[in-house]
Amino acid sequence: MTKKISKAVIAAAGFGTRFLPQTKSMPKEMLPIIDKPVIQYIVEDLVEAGIEDIIIVTGYSKRIIEDHFDKPNEDLLNNLRAGGKAKLHFINEMETIANLANFAYVRQKGPYGTATPLANAAHLIGGDPFIYTFADDLIVSKPNPFKQIIDLYYKLDGIILPCVTISDPKDFERYGVIAGAEIEPGVVKINQIIEKPGKEKAPSNLASVVGYLFTPEIFDYIDRALKHIPKDREFYATDYIIKPMIEDGLPVYGYEIKNSKRYDTGNVVDYLKTVFDFAMQRPDIGPELQQYCKERLLK
Repeated sequence: MTKKISKAVIAAAGFGTRFLPQTKSMPKEMLPIIDKPVIQYIVEDLVEAGIEDIIIVTGYSKRIIEDHFDKPNEDLLNNLRAGGKAKLHFINEMETIANLANFAYVRQKGPYGTATPLANAAHLIGGDPFIYTFADDLIVSKPNPFKQIIDLYYKLDGIILPCVTISDPKDFERYGVIAGAEIEPGVVKINQIIEKPGKEKAPSNLASVVGYLFTPEIFDYIDRALKHIPKDREFYATDYIIKPMIEDGLPVYGYEIKNSKRYDTGNVVDYLKTVFDFAMQRPDIGPELQQYCKERLLK
């Protein structure tokens, strides 16, 4: 019987150097998209998809993430209560955030790379399938991307890599690109994946983004890889986990997320585009922002 997916791991240990000096003391995952940090959008999508337990793998200066998903302190609550009815809704919102899921936090240790957070969280995952994702990569879709890949997992019972179609040459230098046989519209049984191949060497235009849906077999591959990885190599999930699993015949599928728009908040320009798009969709601030943009562009 296919096991229920109720756990997720979020990698949140990066330094966010593109946003220095802001990220010297504030994690990039806590950069606001208007009035909500990036990581909260990820968490809310996971919870909407049925995730109950969320493990956040953190690093230096990341305590603020734990504080955000904790209950509000009494000083803040007293301040809000003193503000009367106009501020009481903030209390309910913060209580809701604290109760979104069961949160656990692990400090990242080990070689640099996308596979290390998985190794750090292994003892909390056990023998269950789970979602692995990143705290600065957003896909807006209906249903949300995690719900889409979980539904596909229950159908195929294999590893699922959410994907998007790319065309910008820069994207072929940033993501893993997959290839394989299409078994149904939008679903590929992967026989090849190349990390950051460049457009000339890319096997297709389907890029693996946002994260992965993994089955527990990956932890054997992680243990094996850690014994042999050279000290000067990055510990990529693509090269050290997914490729060997494909070679061993385990089912690994690529799935093109439907009805989606992707936002990479990990670089400055795309982050600003994300804030702008989200603001324009807000009925309380969108019209005023639109008018300001019109006036500004006419100057």
